[in-house]
Amino acid sequence: MSFSNAIRPHLPYLRRYARILTGSQTSGDAYVRACLEAILSDPDGFDREESPKIALYQIFHTAWDSSGGPEFSSALEERISRITPVHRQVLLLTSVEGFSTADAAKIMRISPQEAEAALLEAQKELESDLATSVLIIEDEPIIALDLASVVEGLGHRVCDTARTRTEAVEKANQHSPGLVLADIQLADNSSGIDAVRDILARHDMPVIFITAYPERLLTGERPEPTYLITKPFMPETVAATISQALFFATEPAKAS
Repeated sequence: MSFSNAIRPHLPYLRRYARILTGSQTSGDAYVRACLEAILSDPDGFDREESPKIALYQIFHTAWDSSGGPEFSSALEERISRITPVHRQVLLLTSVEGFSTADAAKIMRISPQEAEAALLEAQKELESDLATSVLIIEDEPIIALDLASVVEGLGHRVCDTARTRTEAVEKANQHSPGLVLADIQLADNSSGIDAVRDILARHDMPVIFITAYPERLLTGERPEPTYLITKPFMPETVAATISQALFFATEPAKAS
């Protein structure tokens, strides 16, 4: 199998990773394009001893490092200066993308010991000064409880939960949360995407979507969510994504 065919199934997840890393669909997709252009210009420039997925992420990080990283707004520059980039990248590779710490070390081209240390420090740095209120839009009670447990464990407060589009909009208007966690398919067959669109027409906050079929949303063919969690999810994935979403919020969100 050619390398291009071997990496094809992993591209939606690389787009997800790039978007979380940069906090932007546009910026994240630009880095993925740079990665693919690097592959086209040097088809033999990947590590044939590694799996296609690890080799793909290695090439992405080479493109990332060579660019010096994206430009951020002045409000973000000060916040980012307090976060060690390697710590954040190792956290996302392991917690969101599901790589082992050893594989994350290979992708980052650092030692396993450095990756372990980075992982321990990353969550501490990202959780600092980010406490906020959270609206959970989820029609499955058990999943909603699991999400609430993770949210509260990070020091945030669940202001309410909603099971339908109408409920979600009403409760967002009532509470003005600092963060929204939204399922895609809701109890009355309404769309979590439509609910979020209605909410964002009146409010400004980061949104994390949750779906069992991320590849349906990560096609690169239309506007897509920056933050996306795959069901079934691990608590560590939710925690890392929440920290990233709040980290890239325009203004630090506080609990109310």
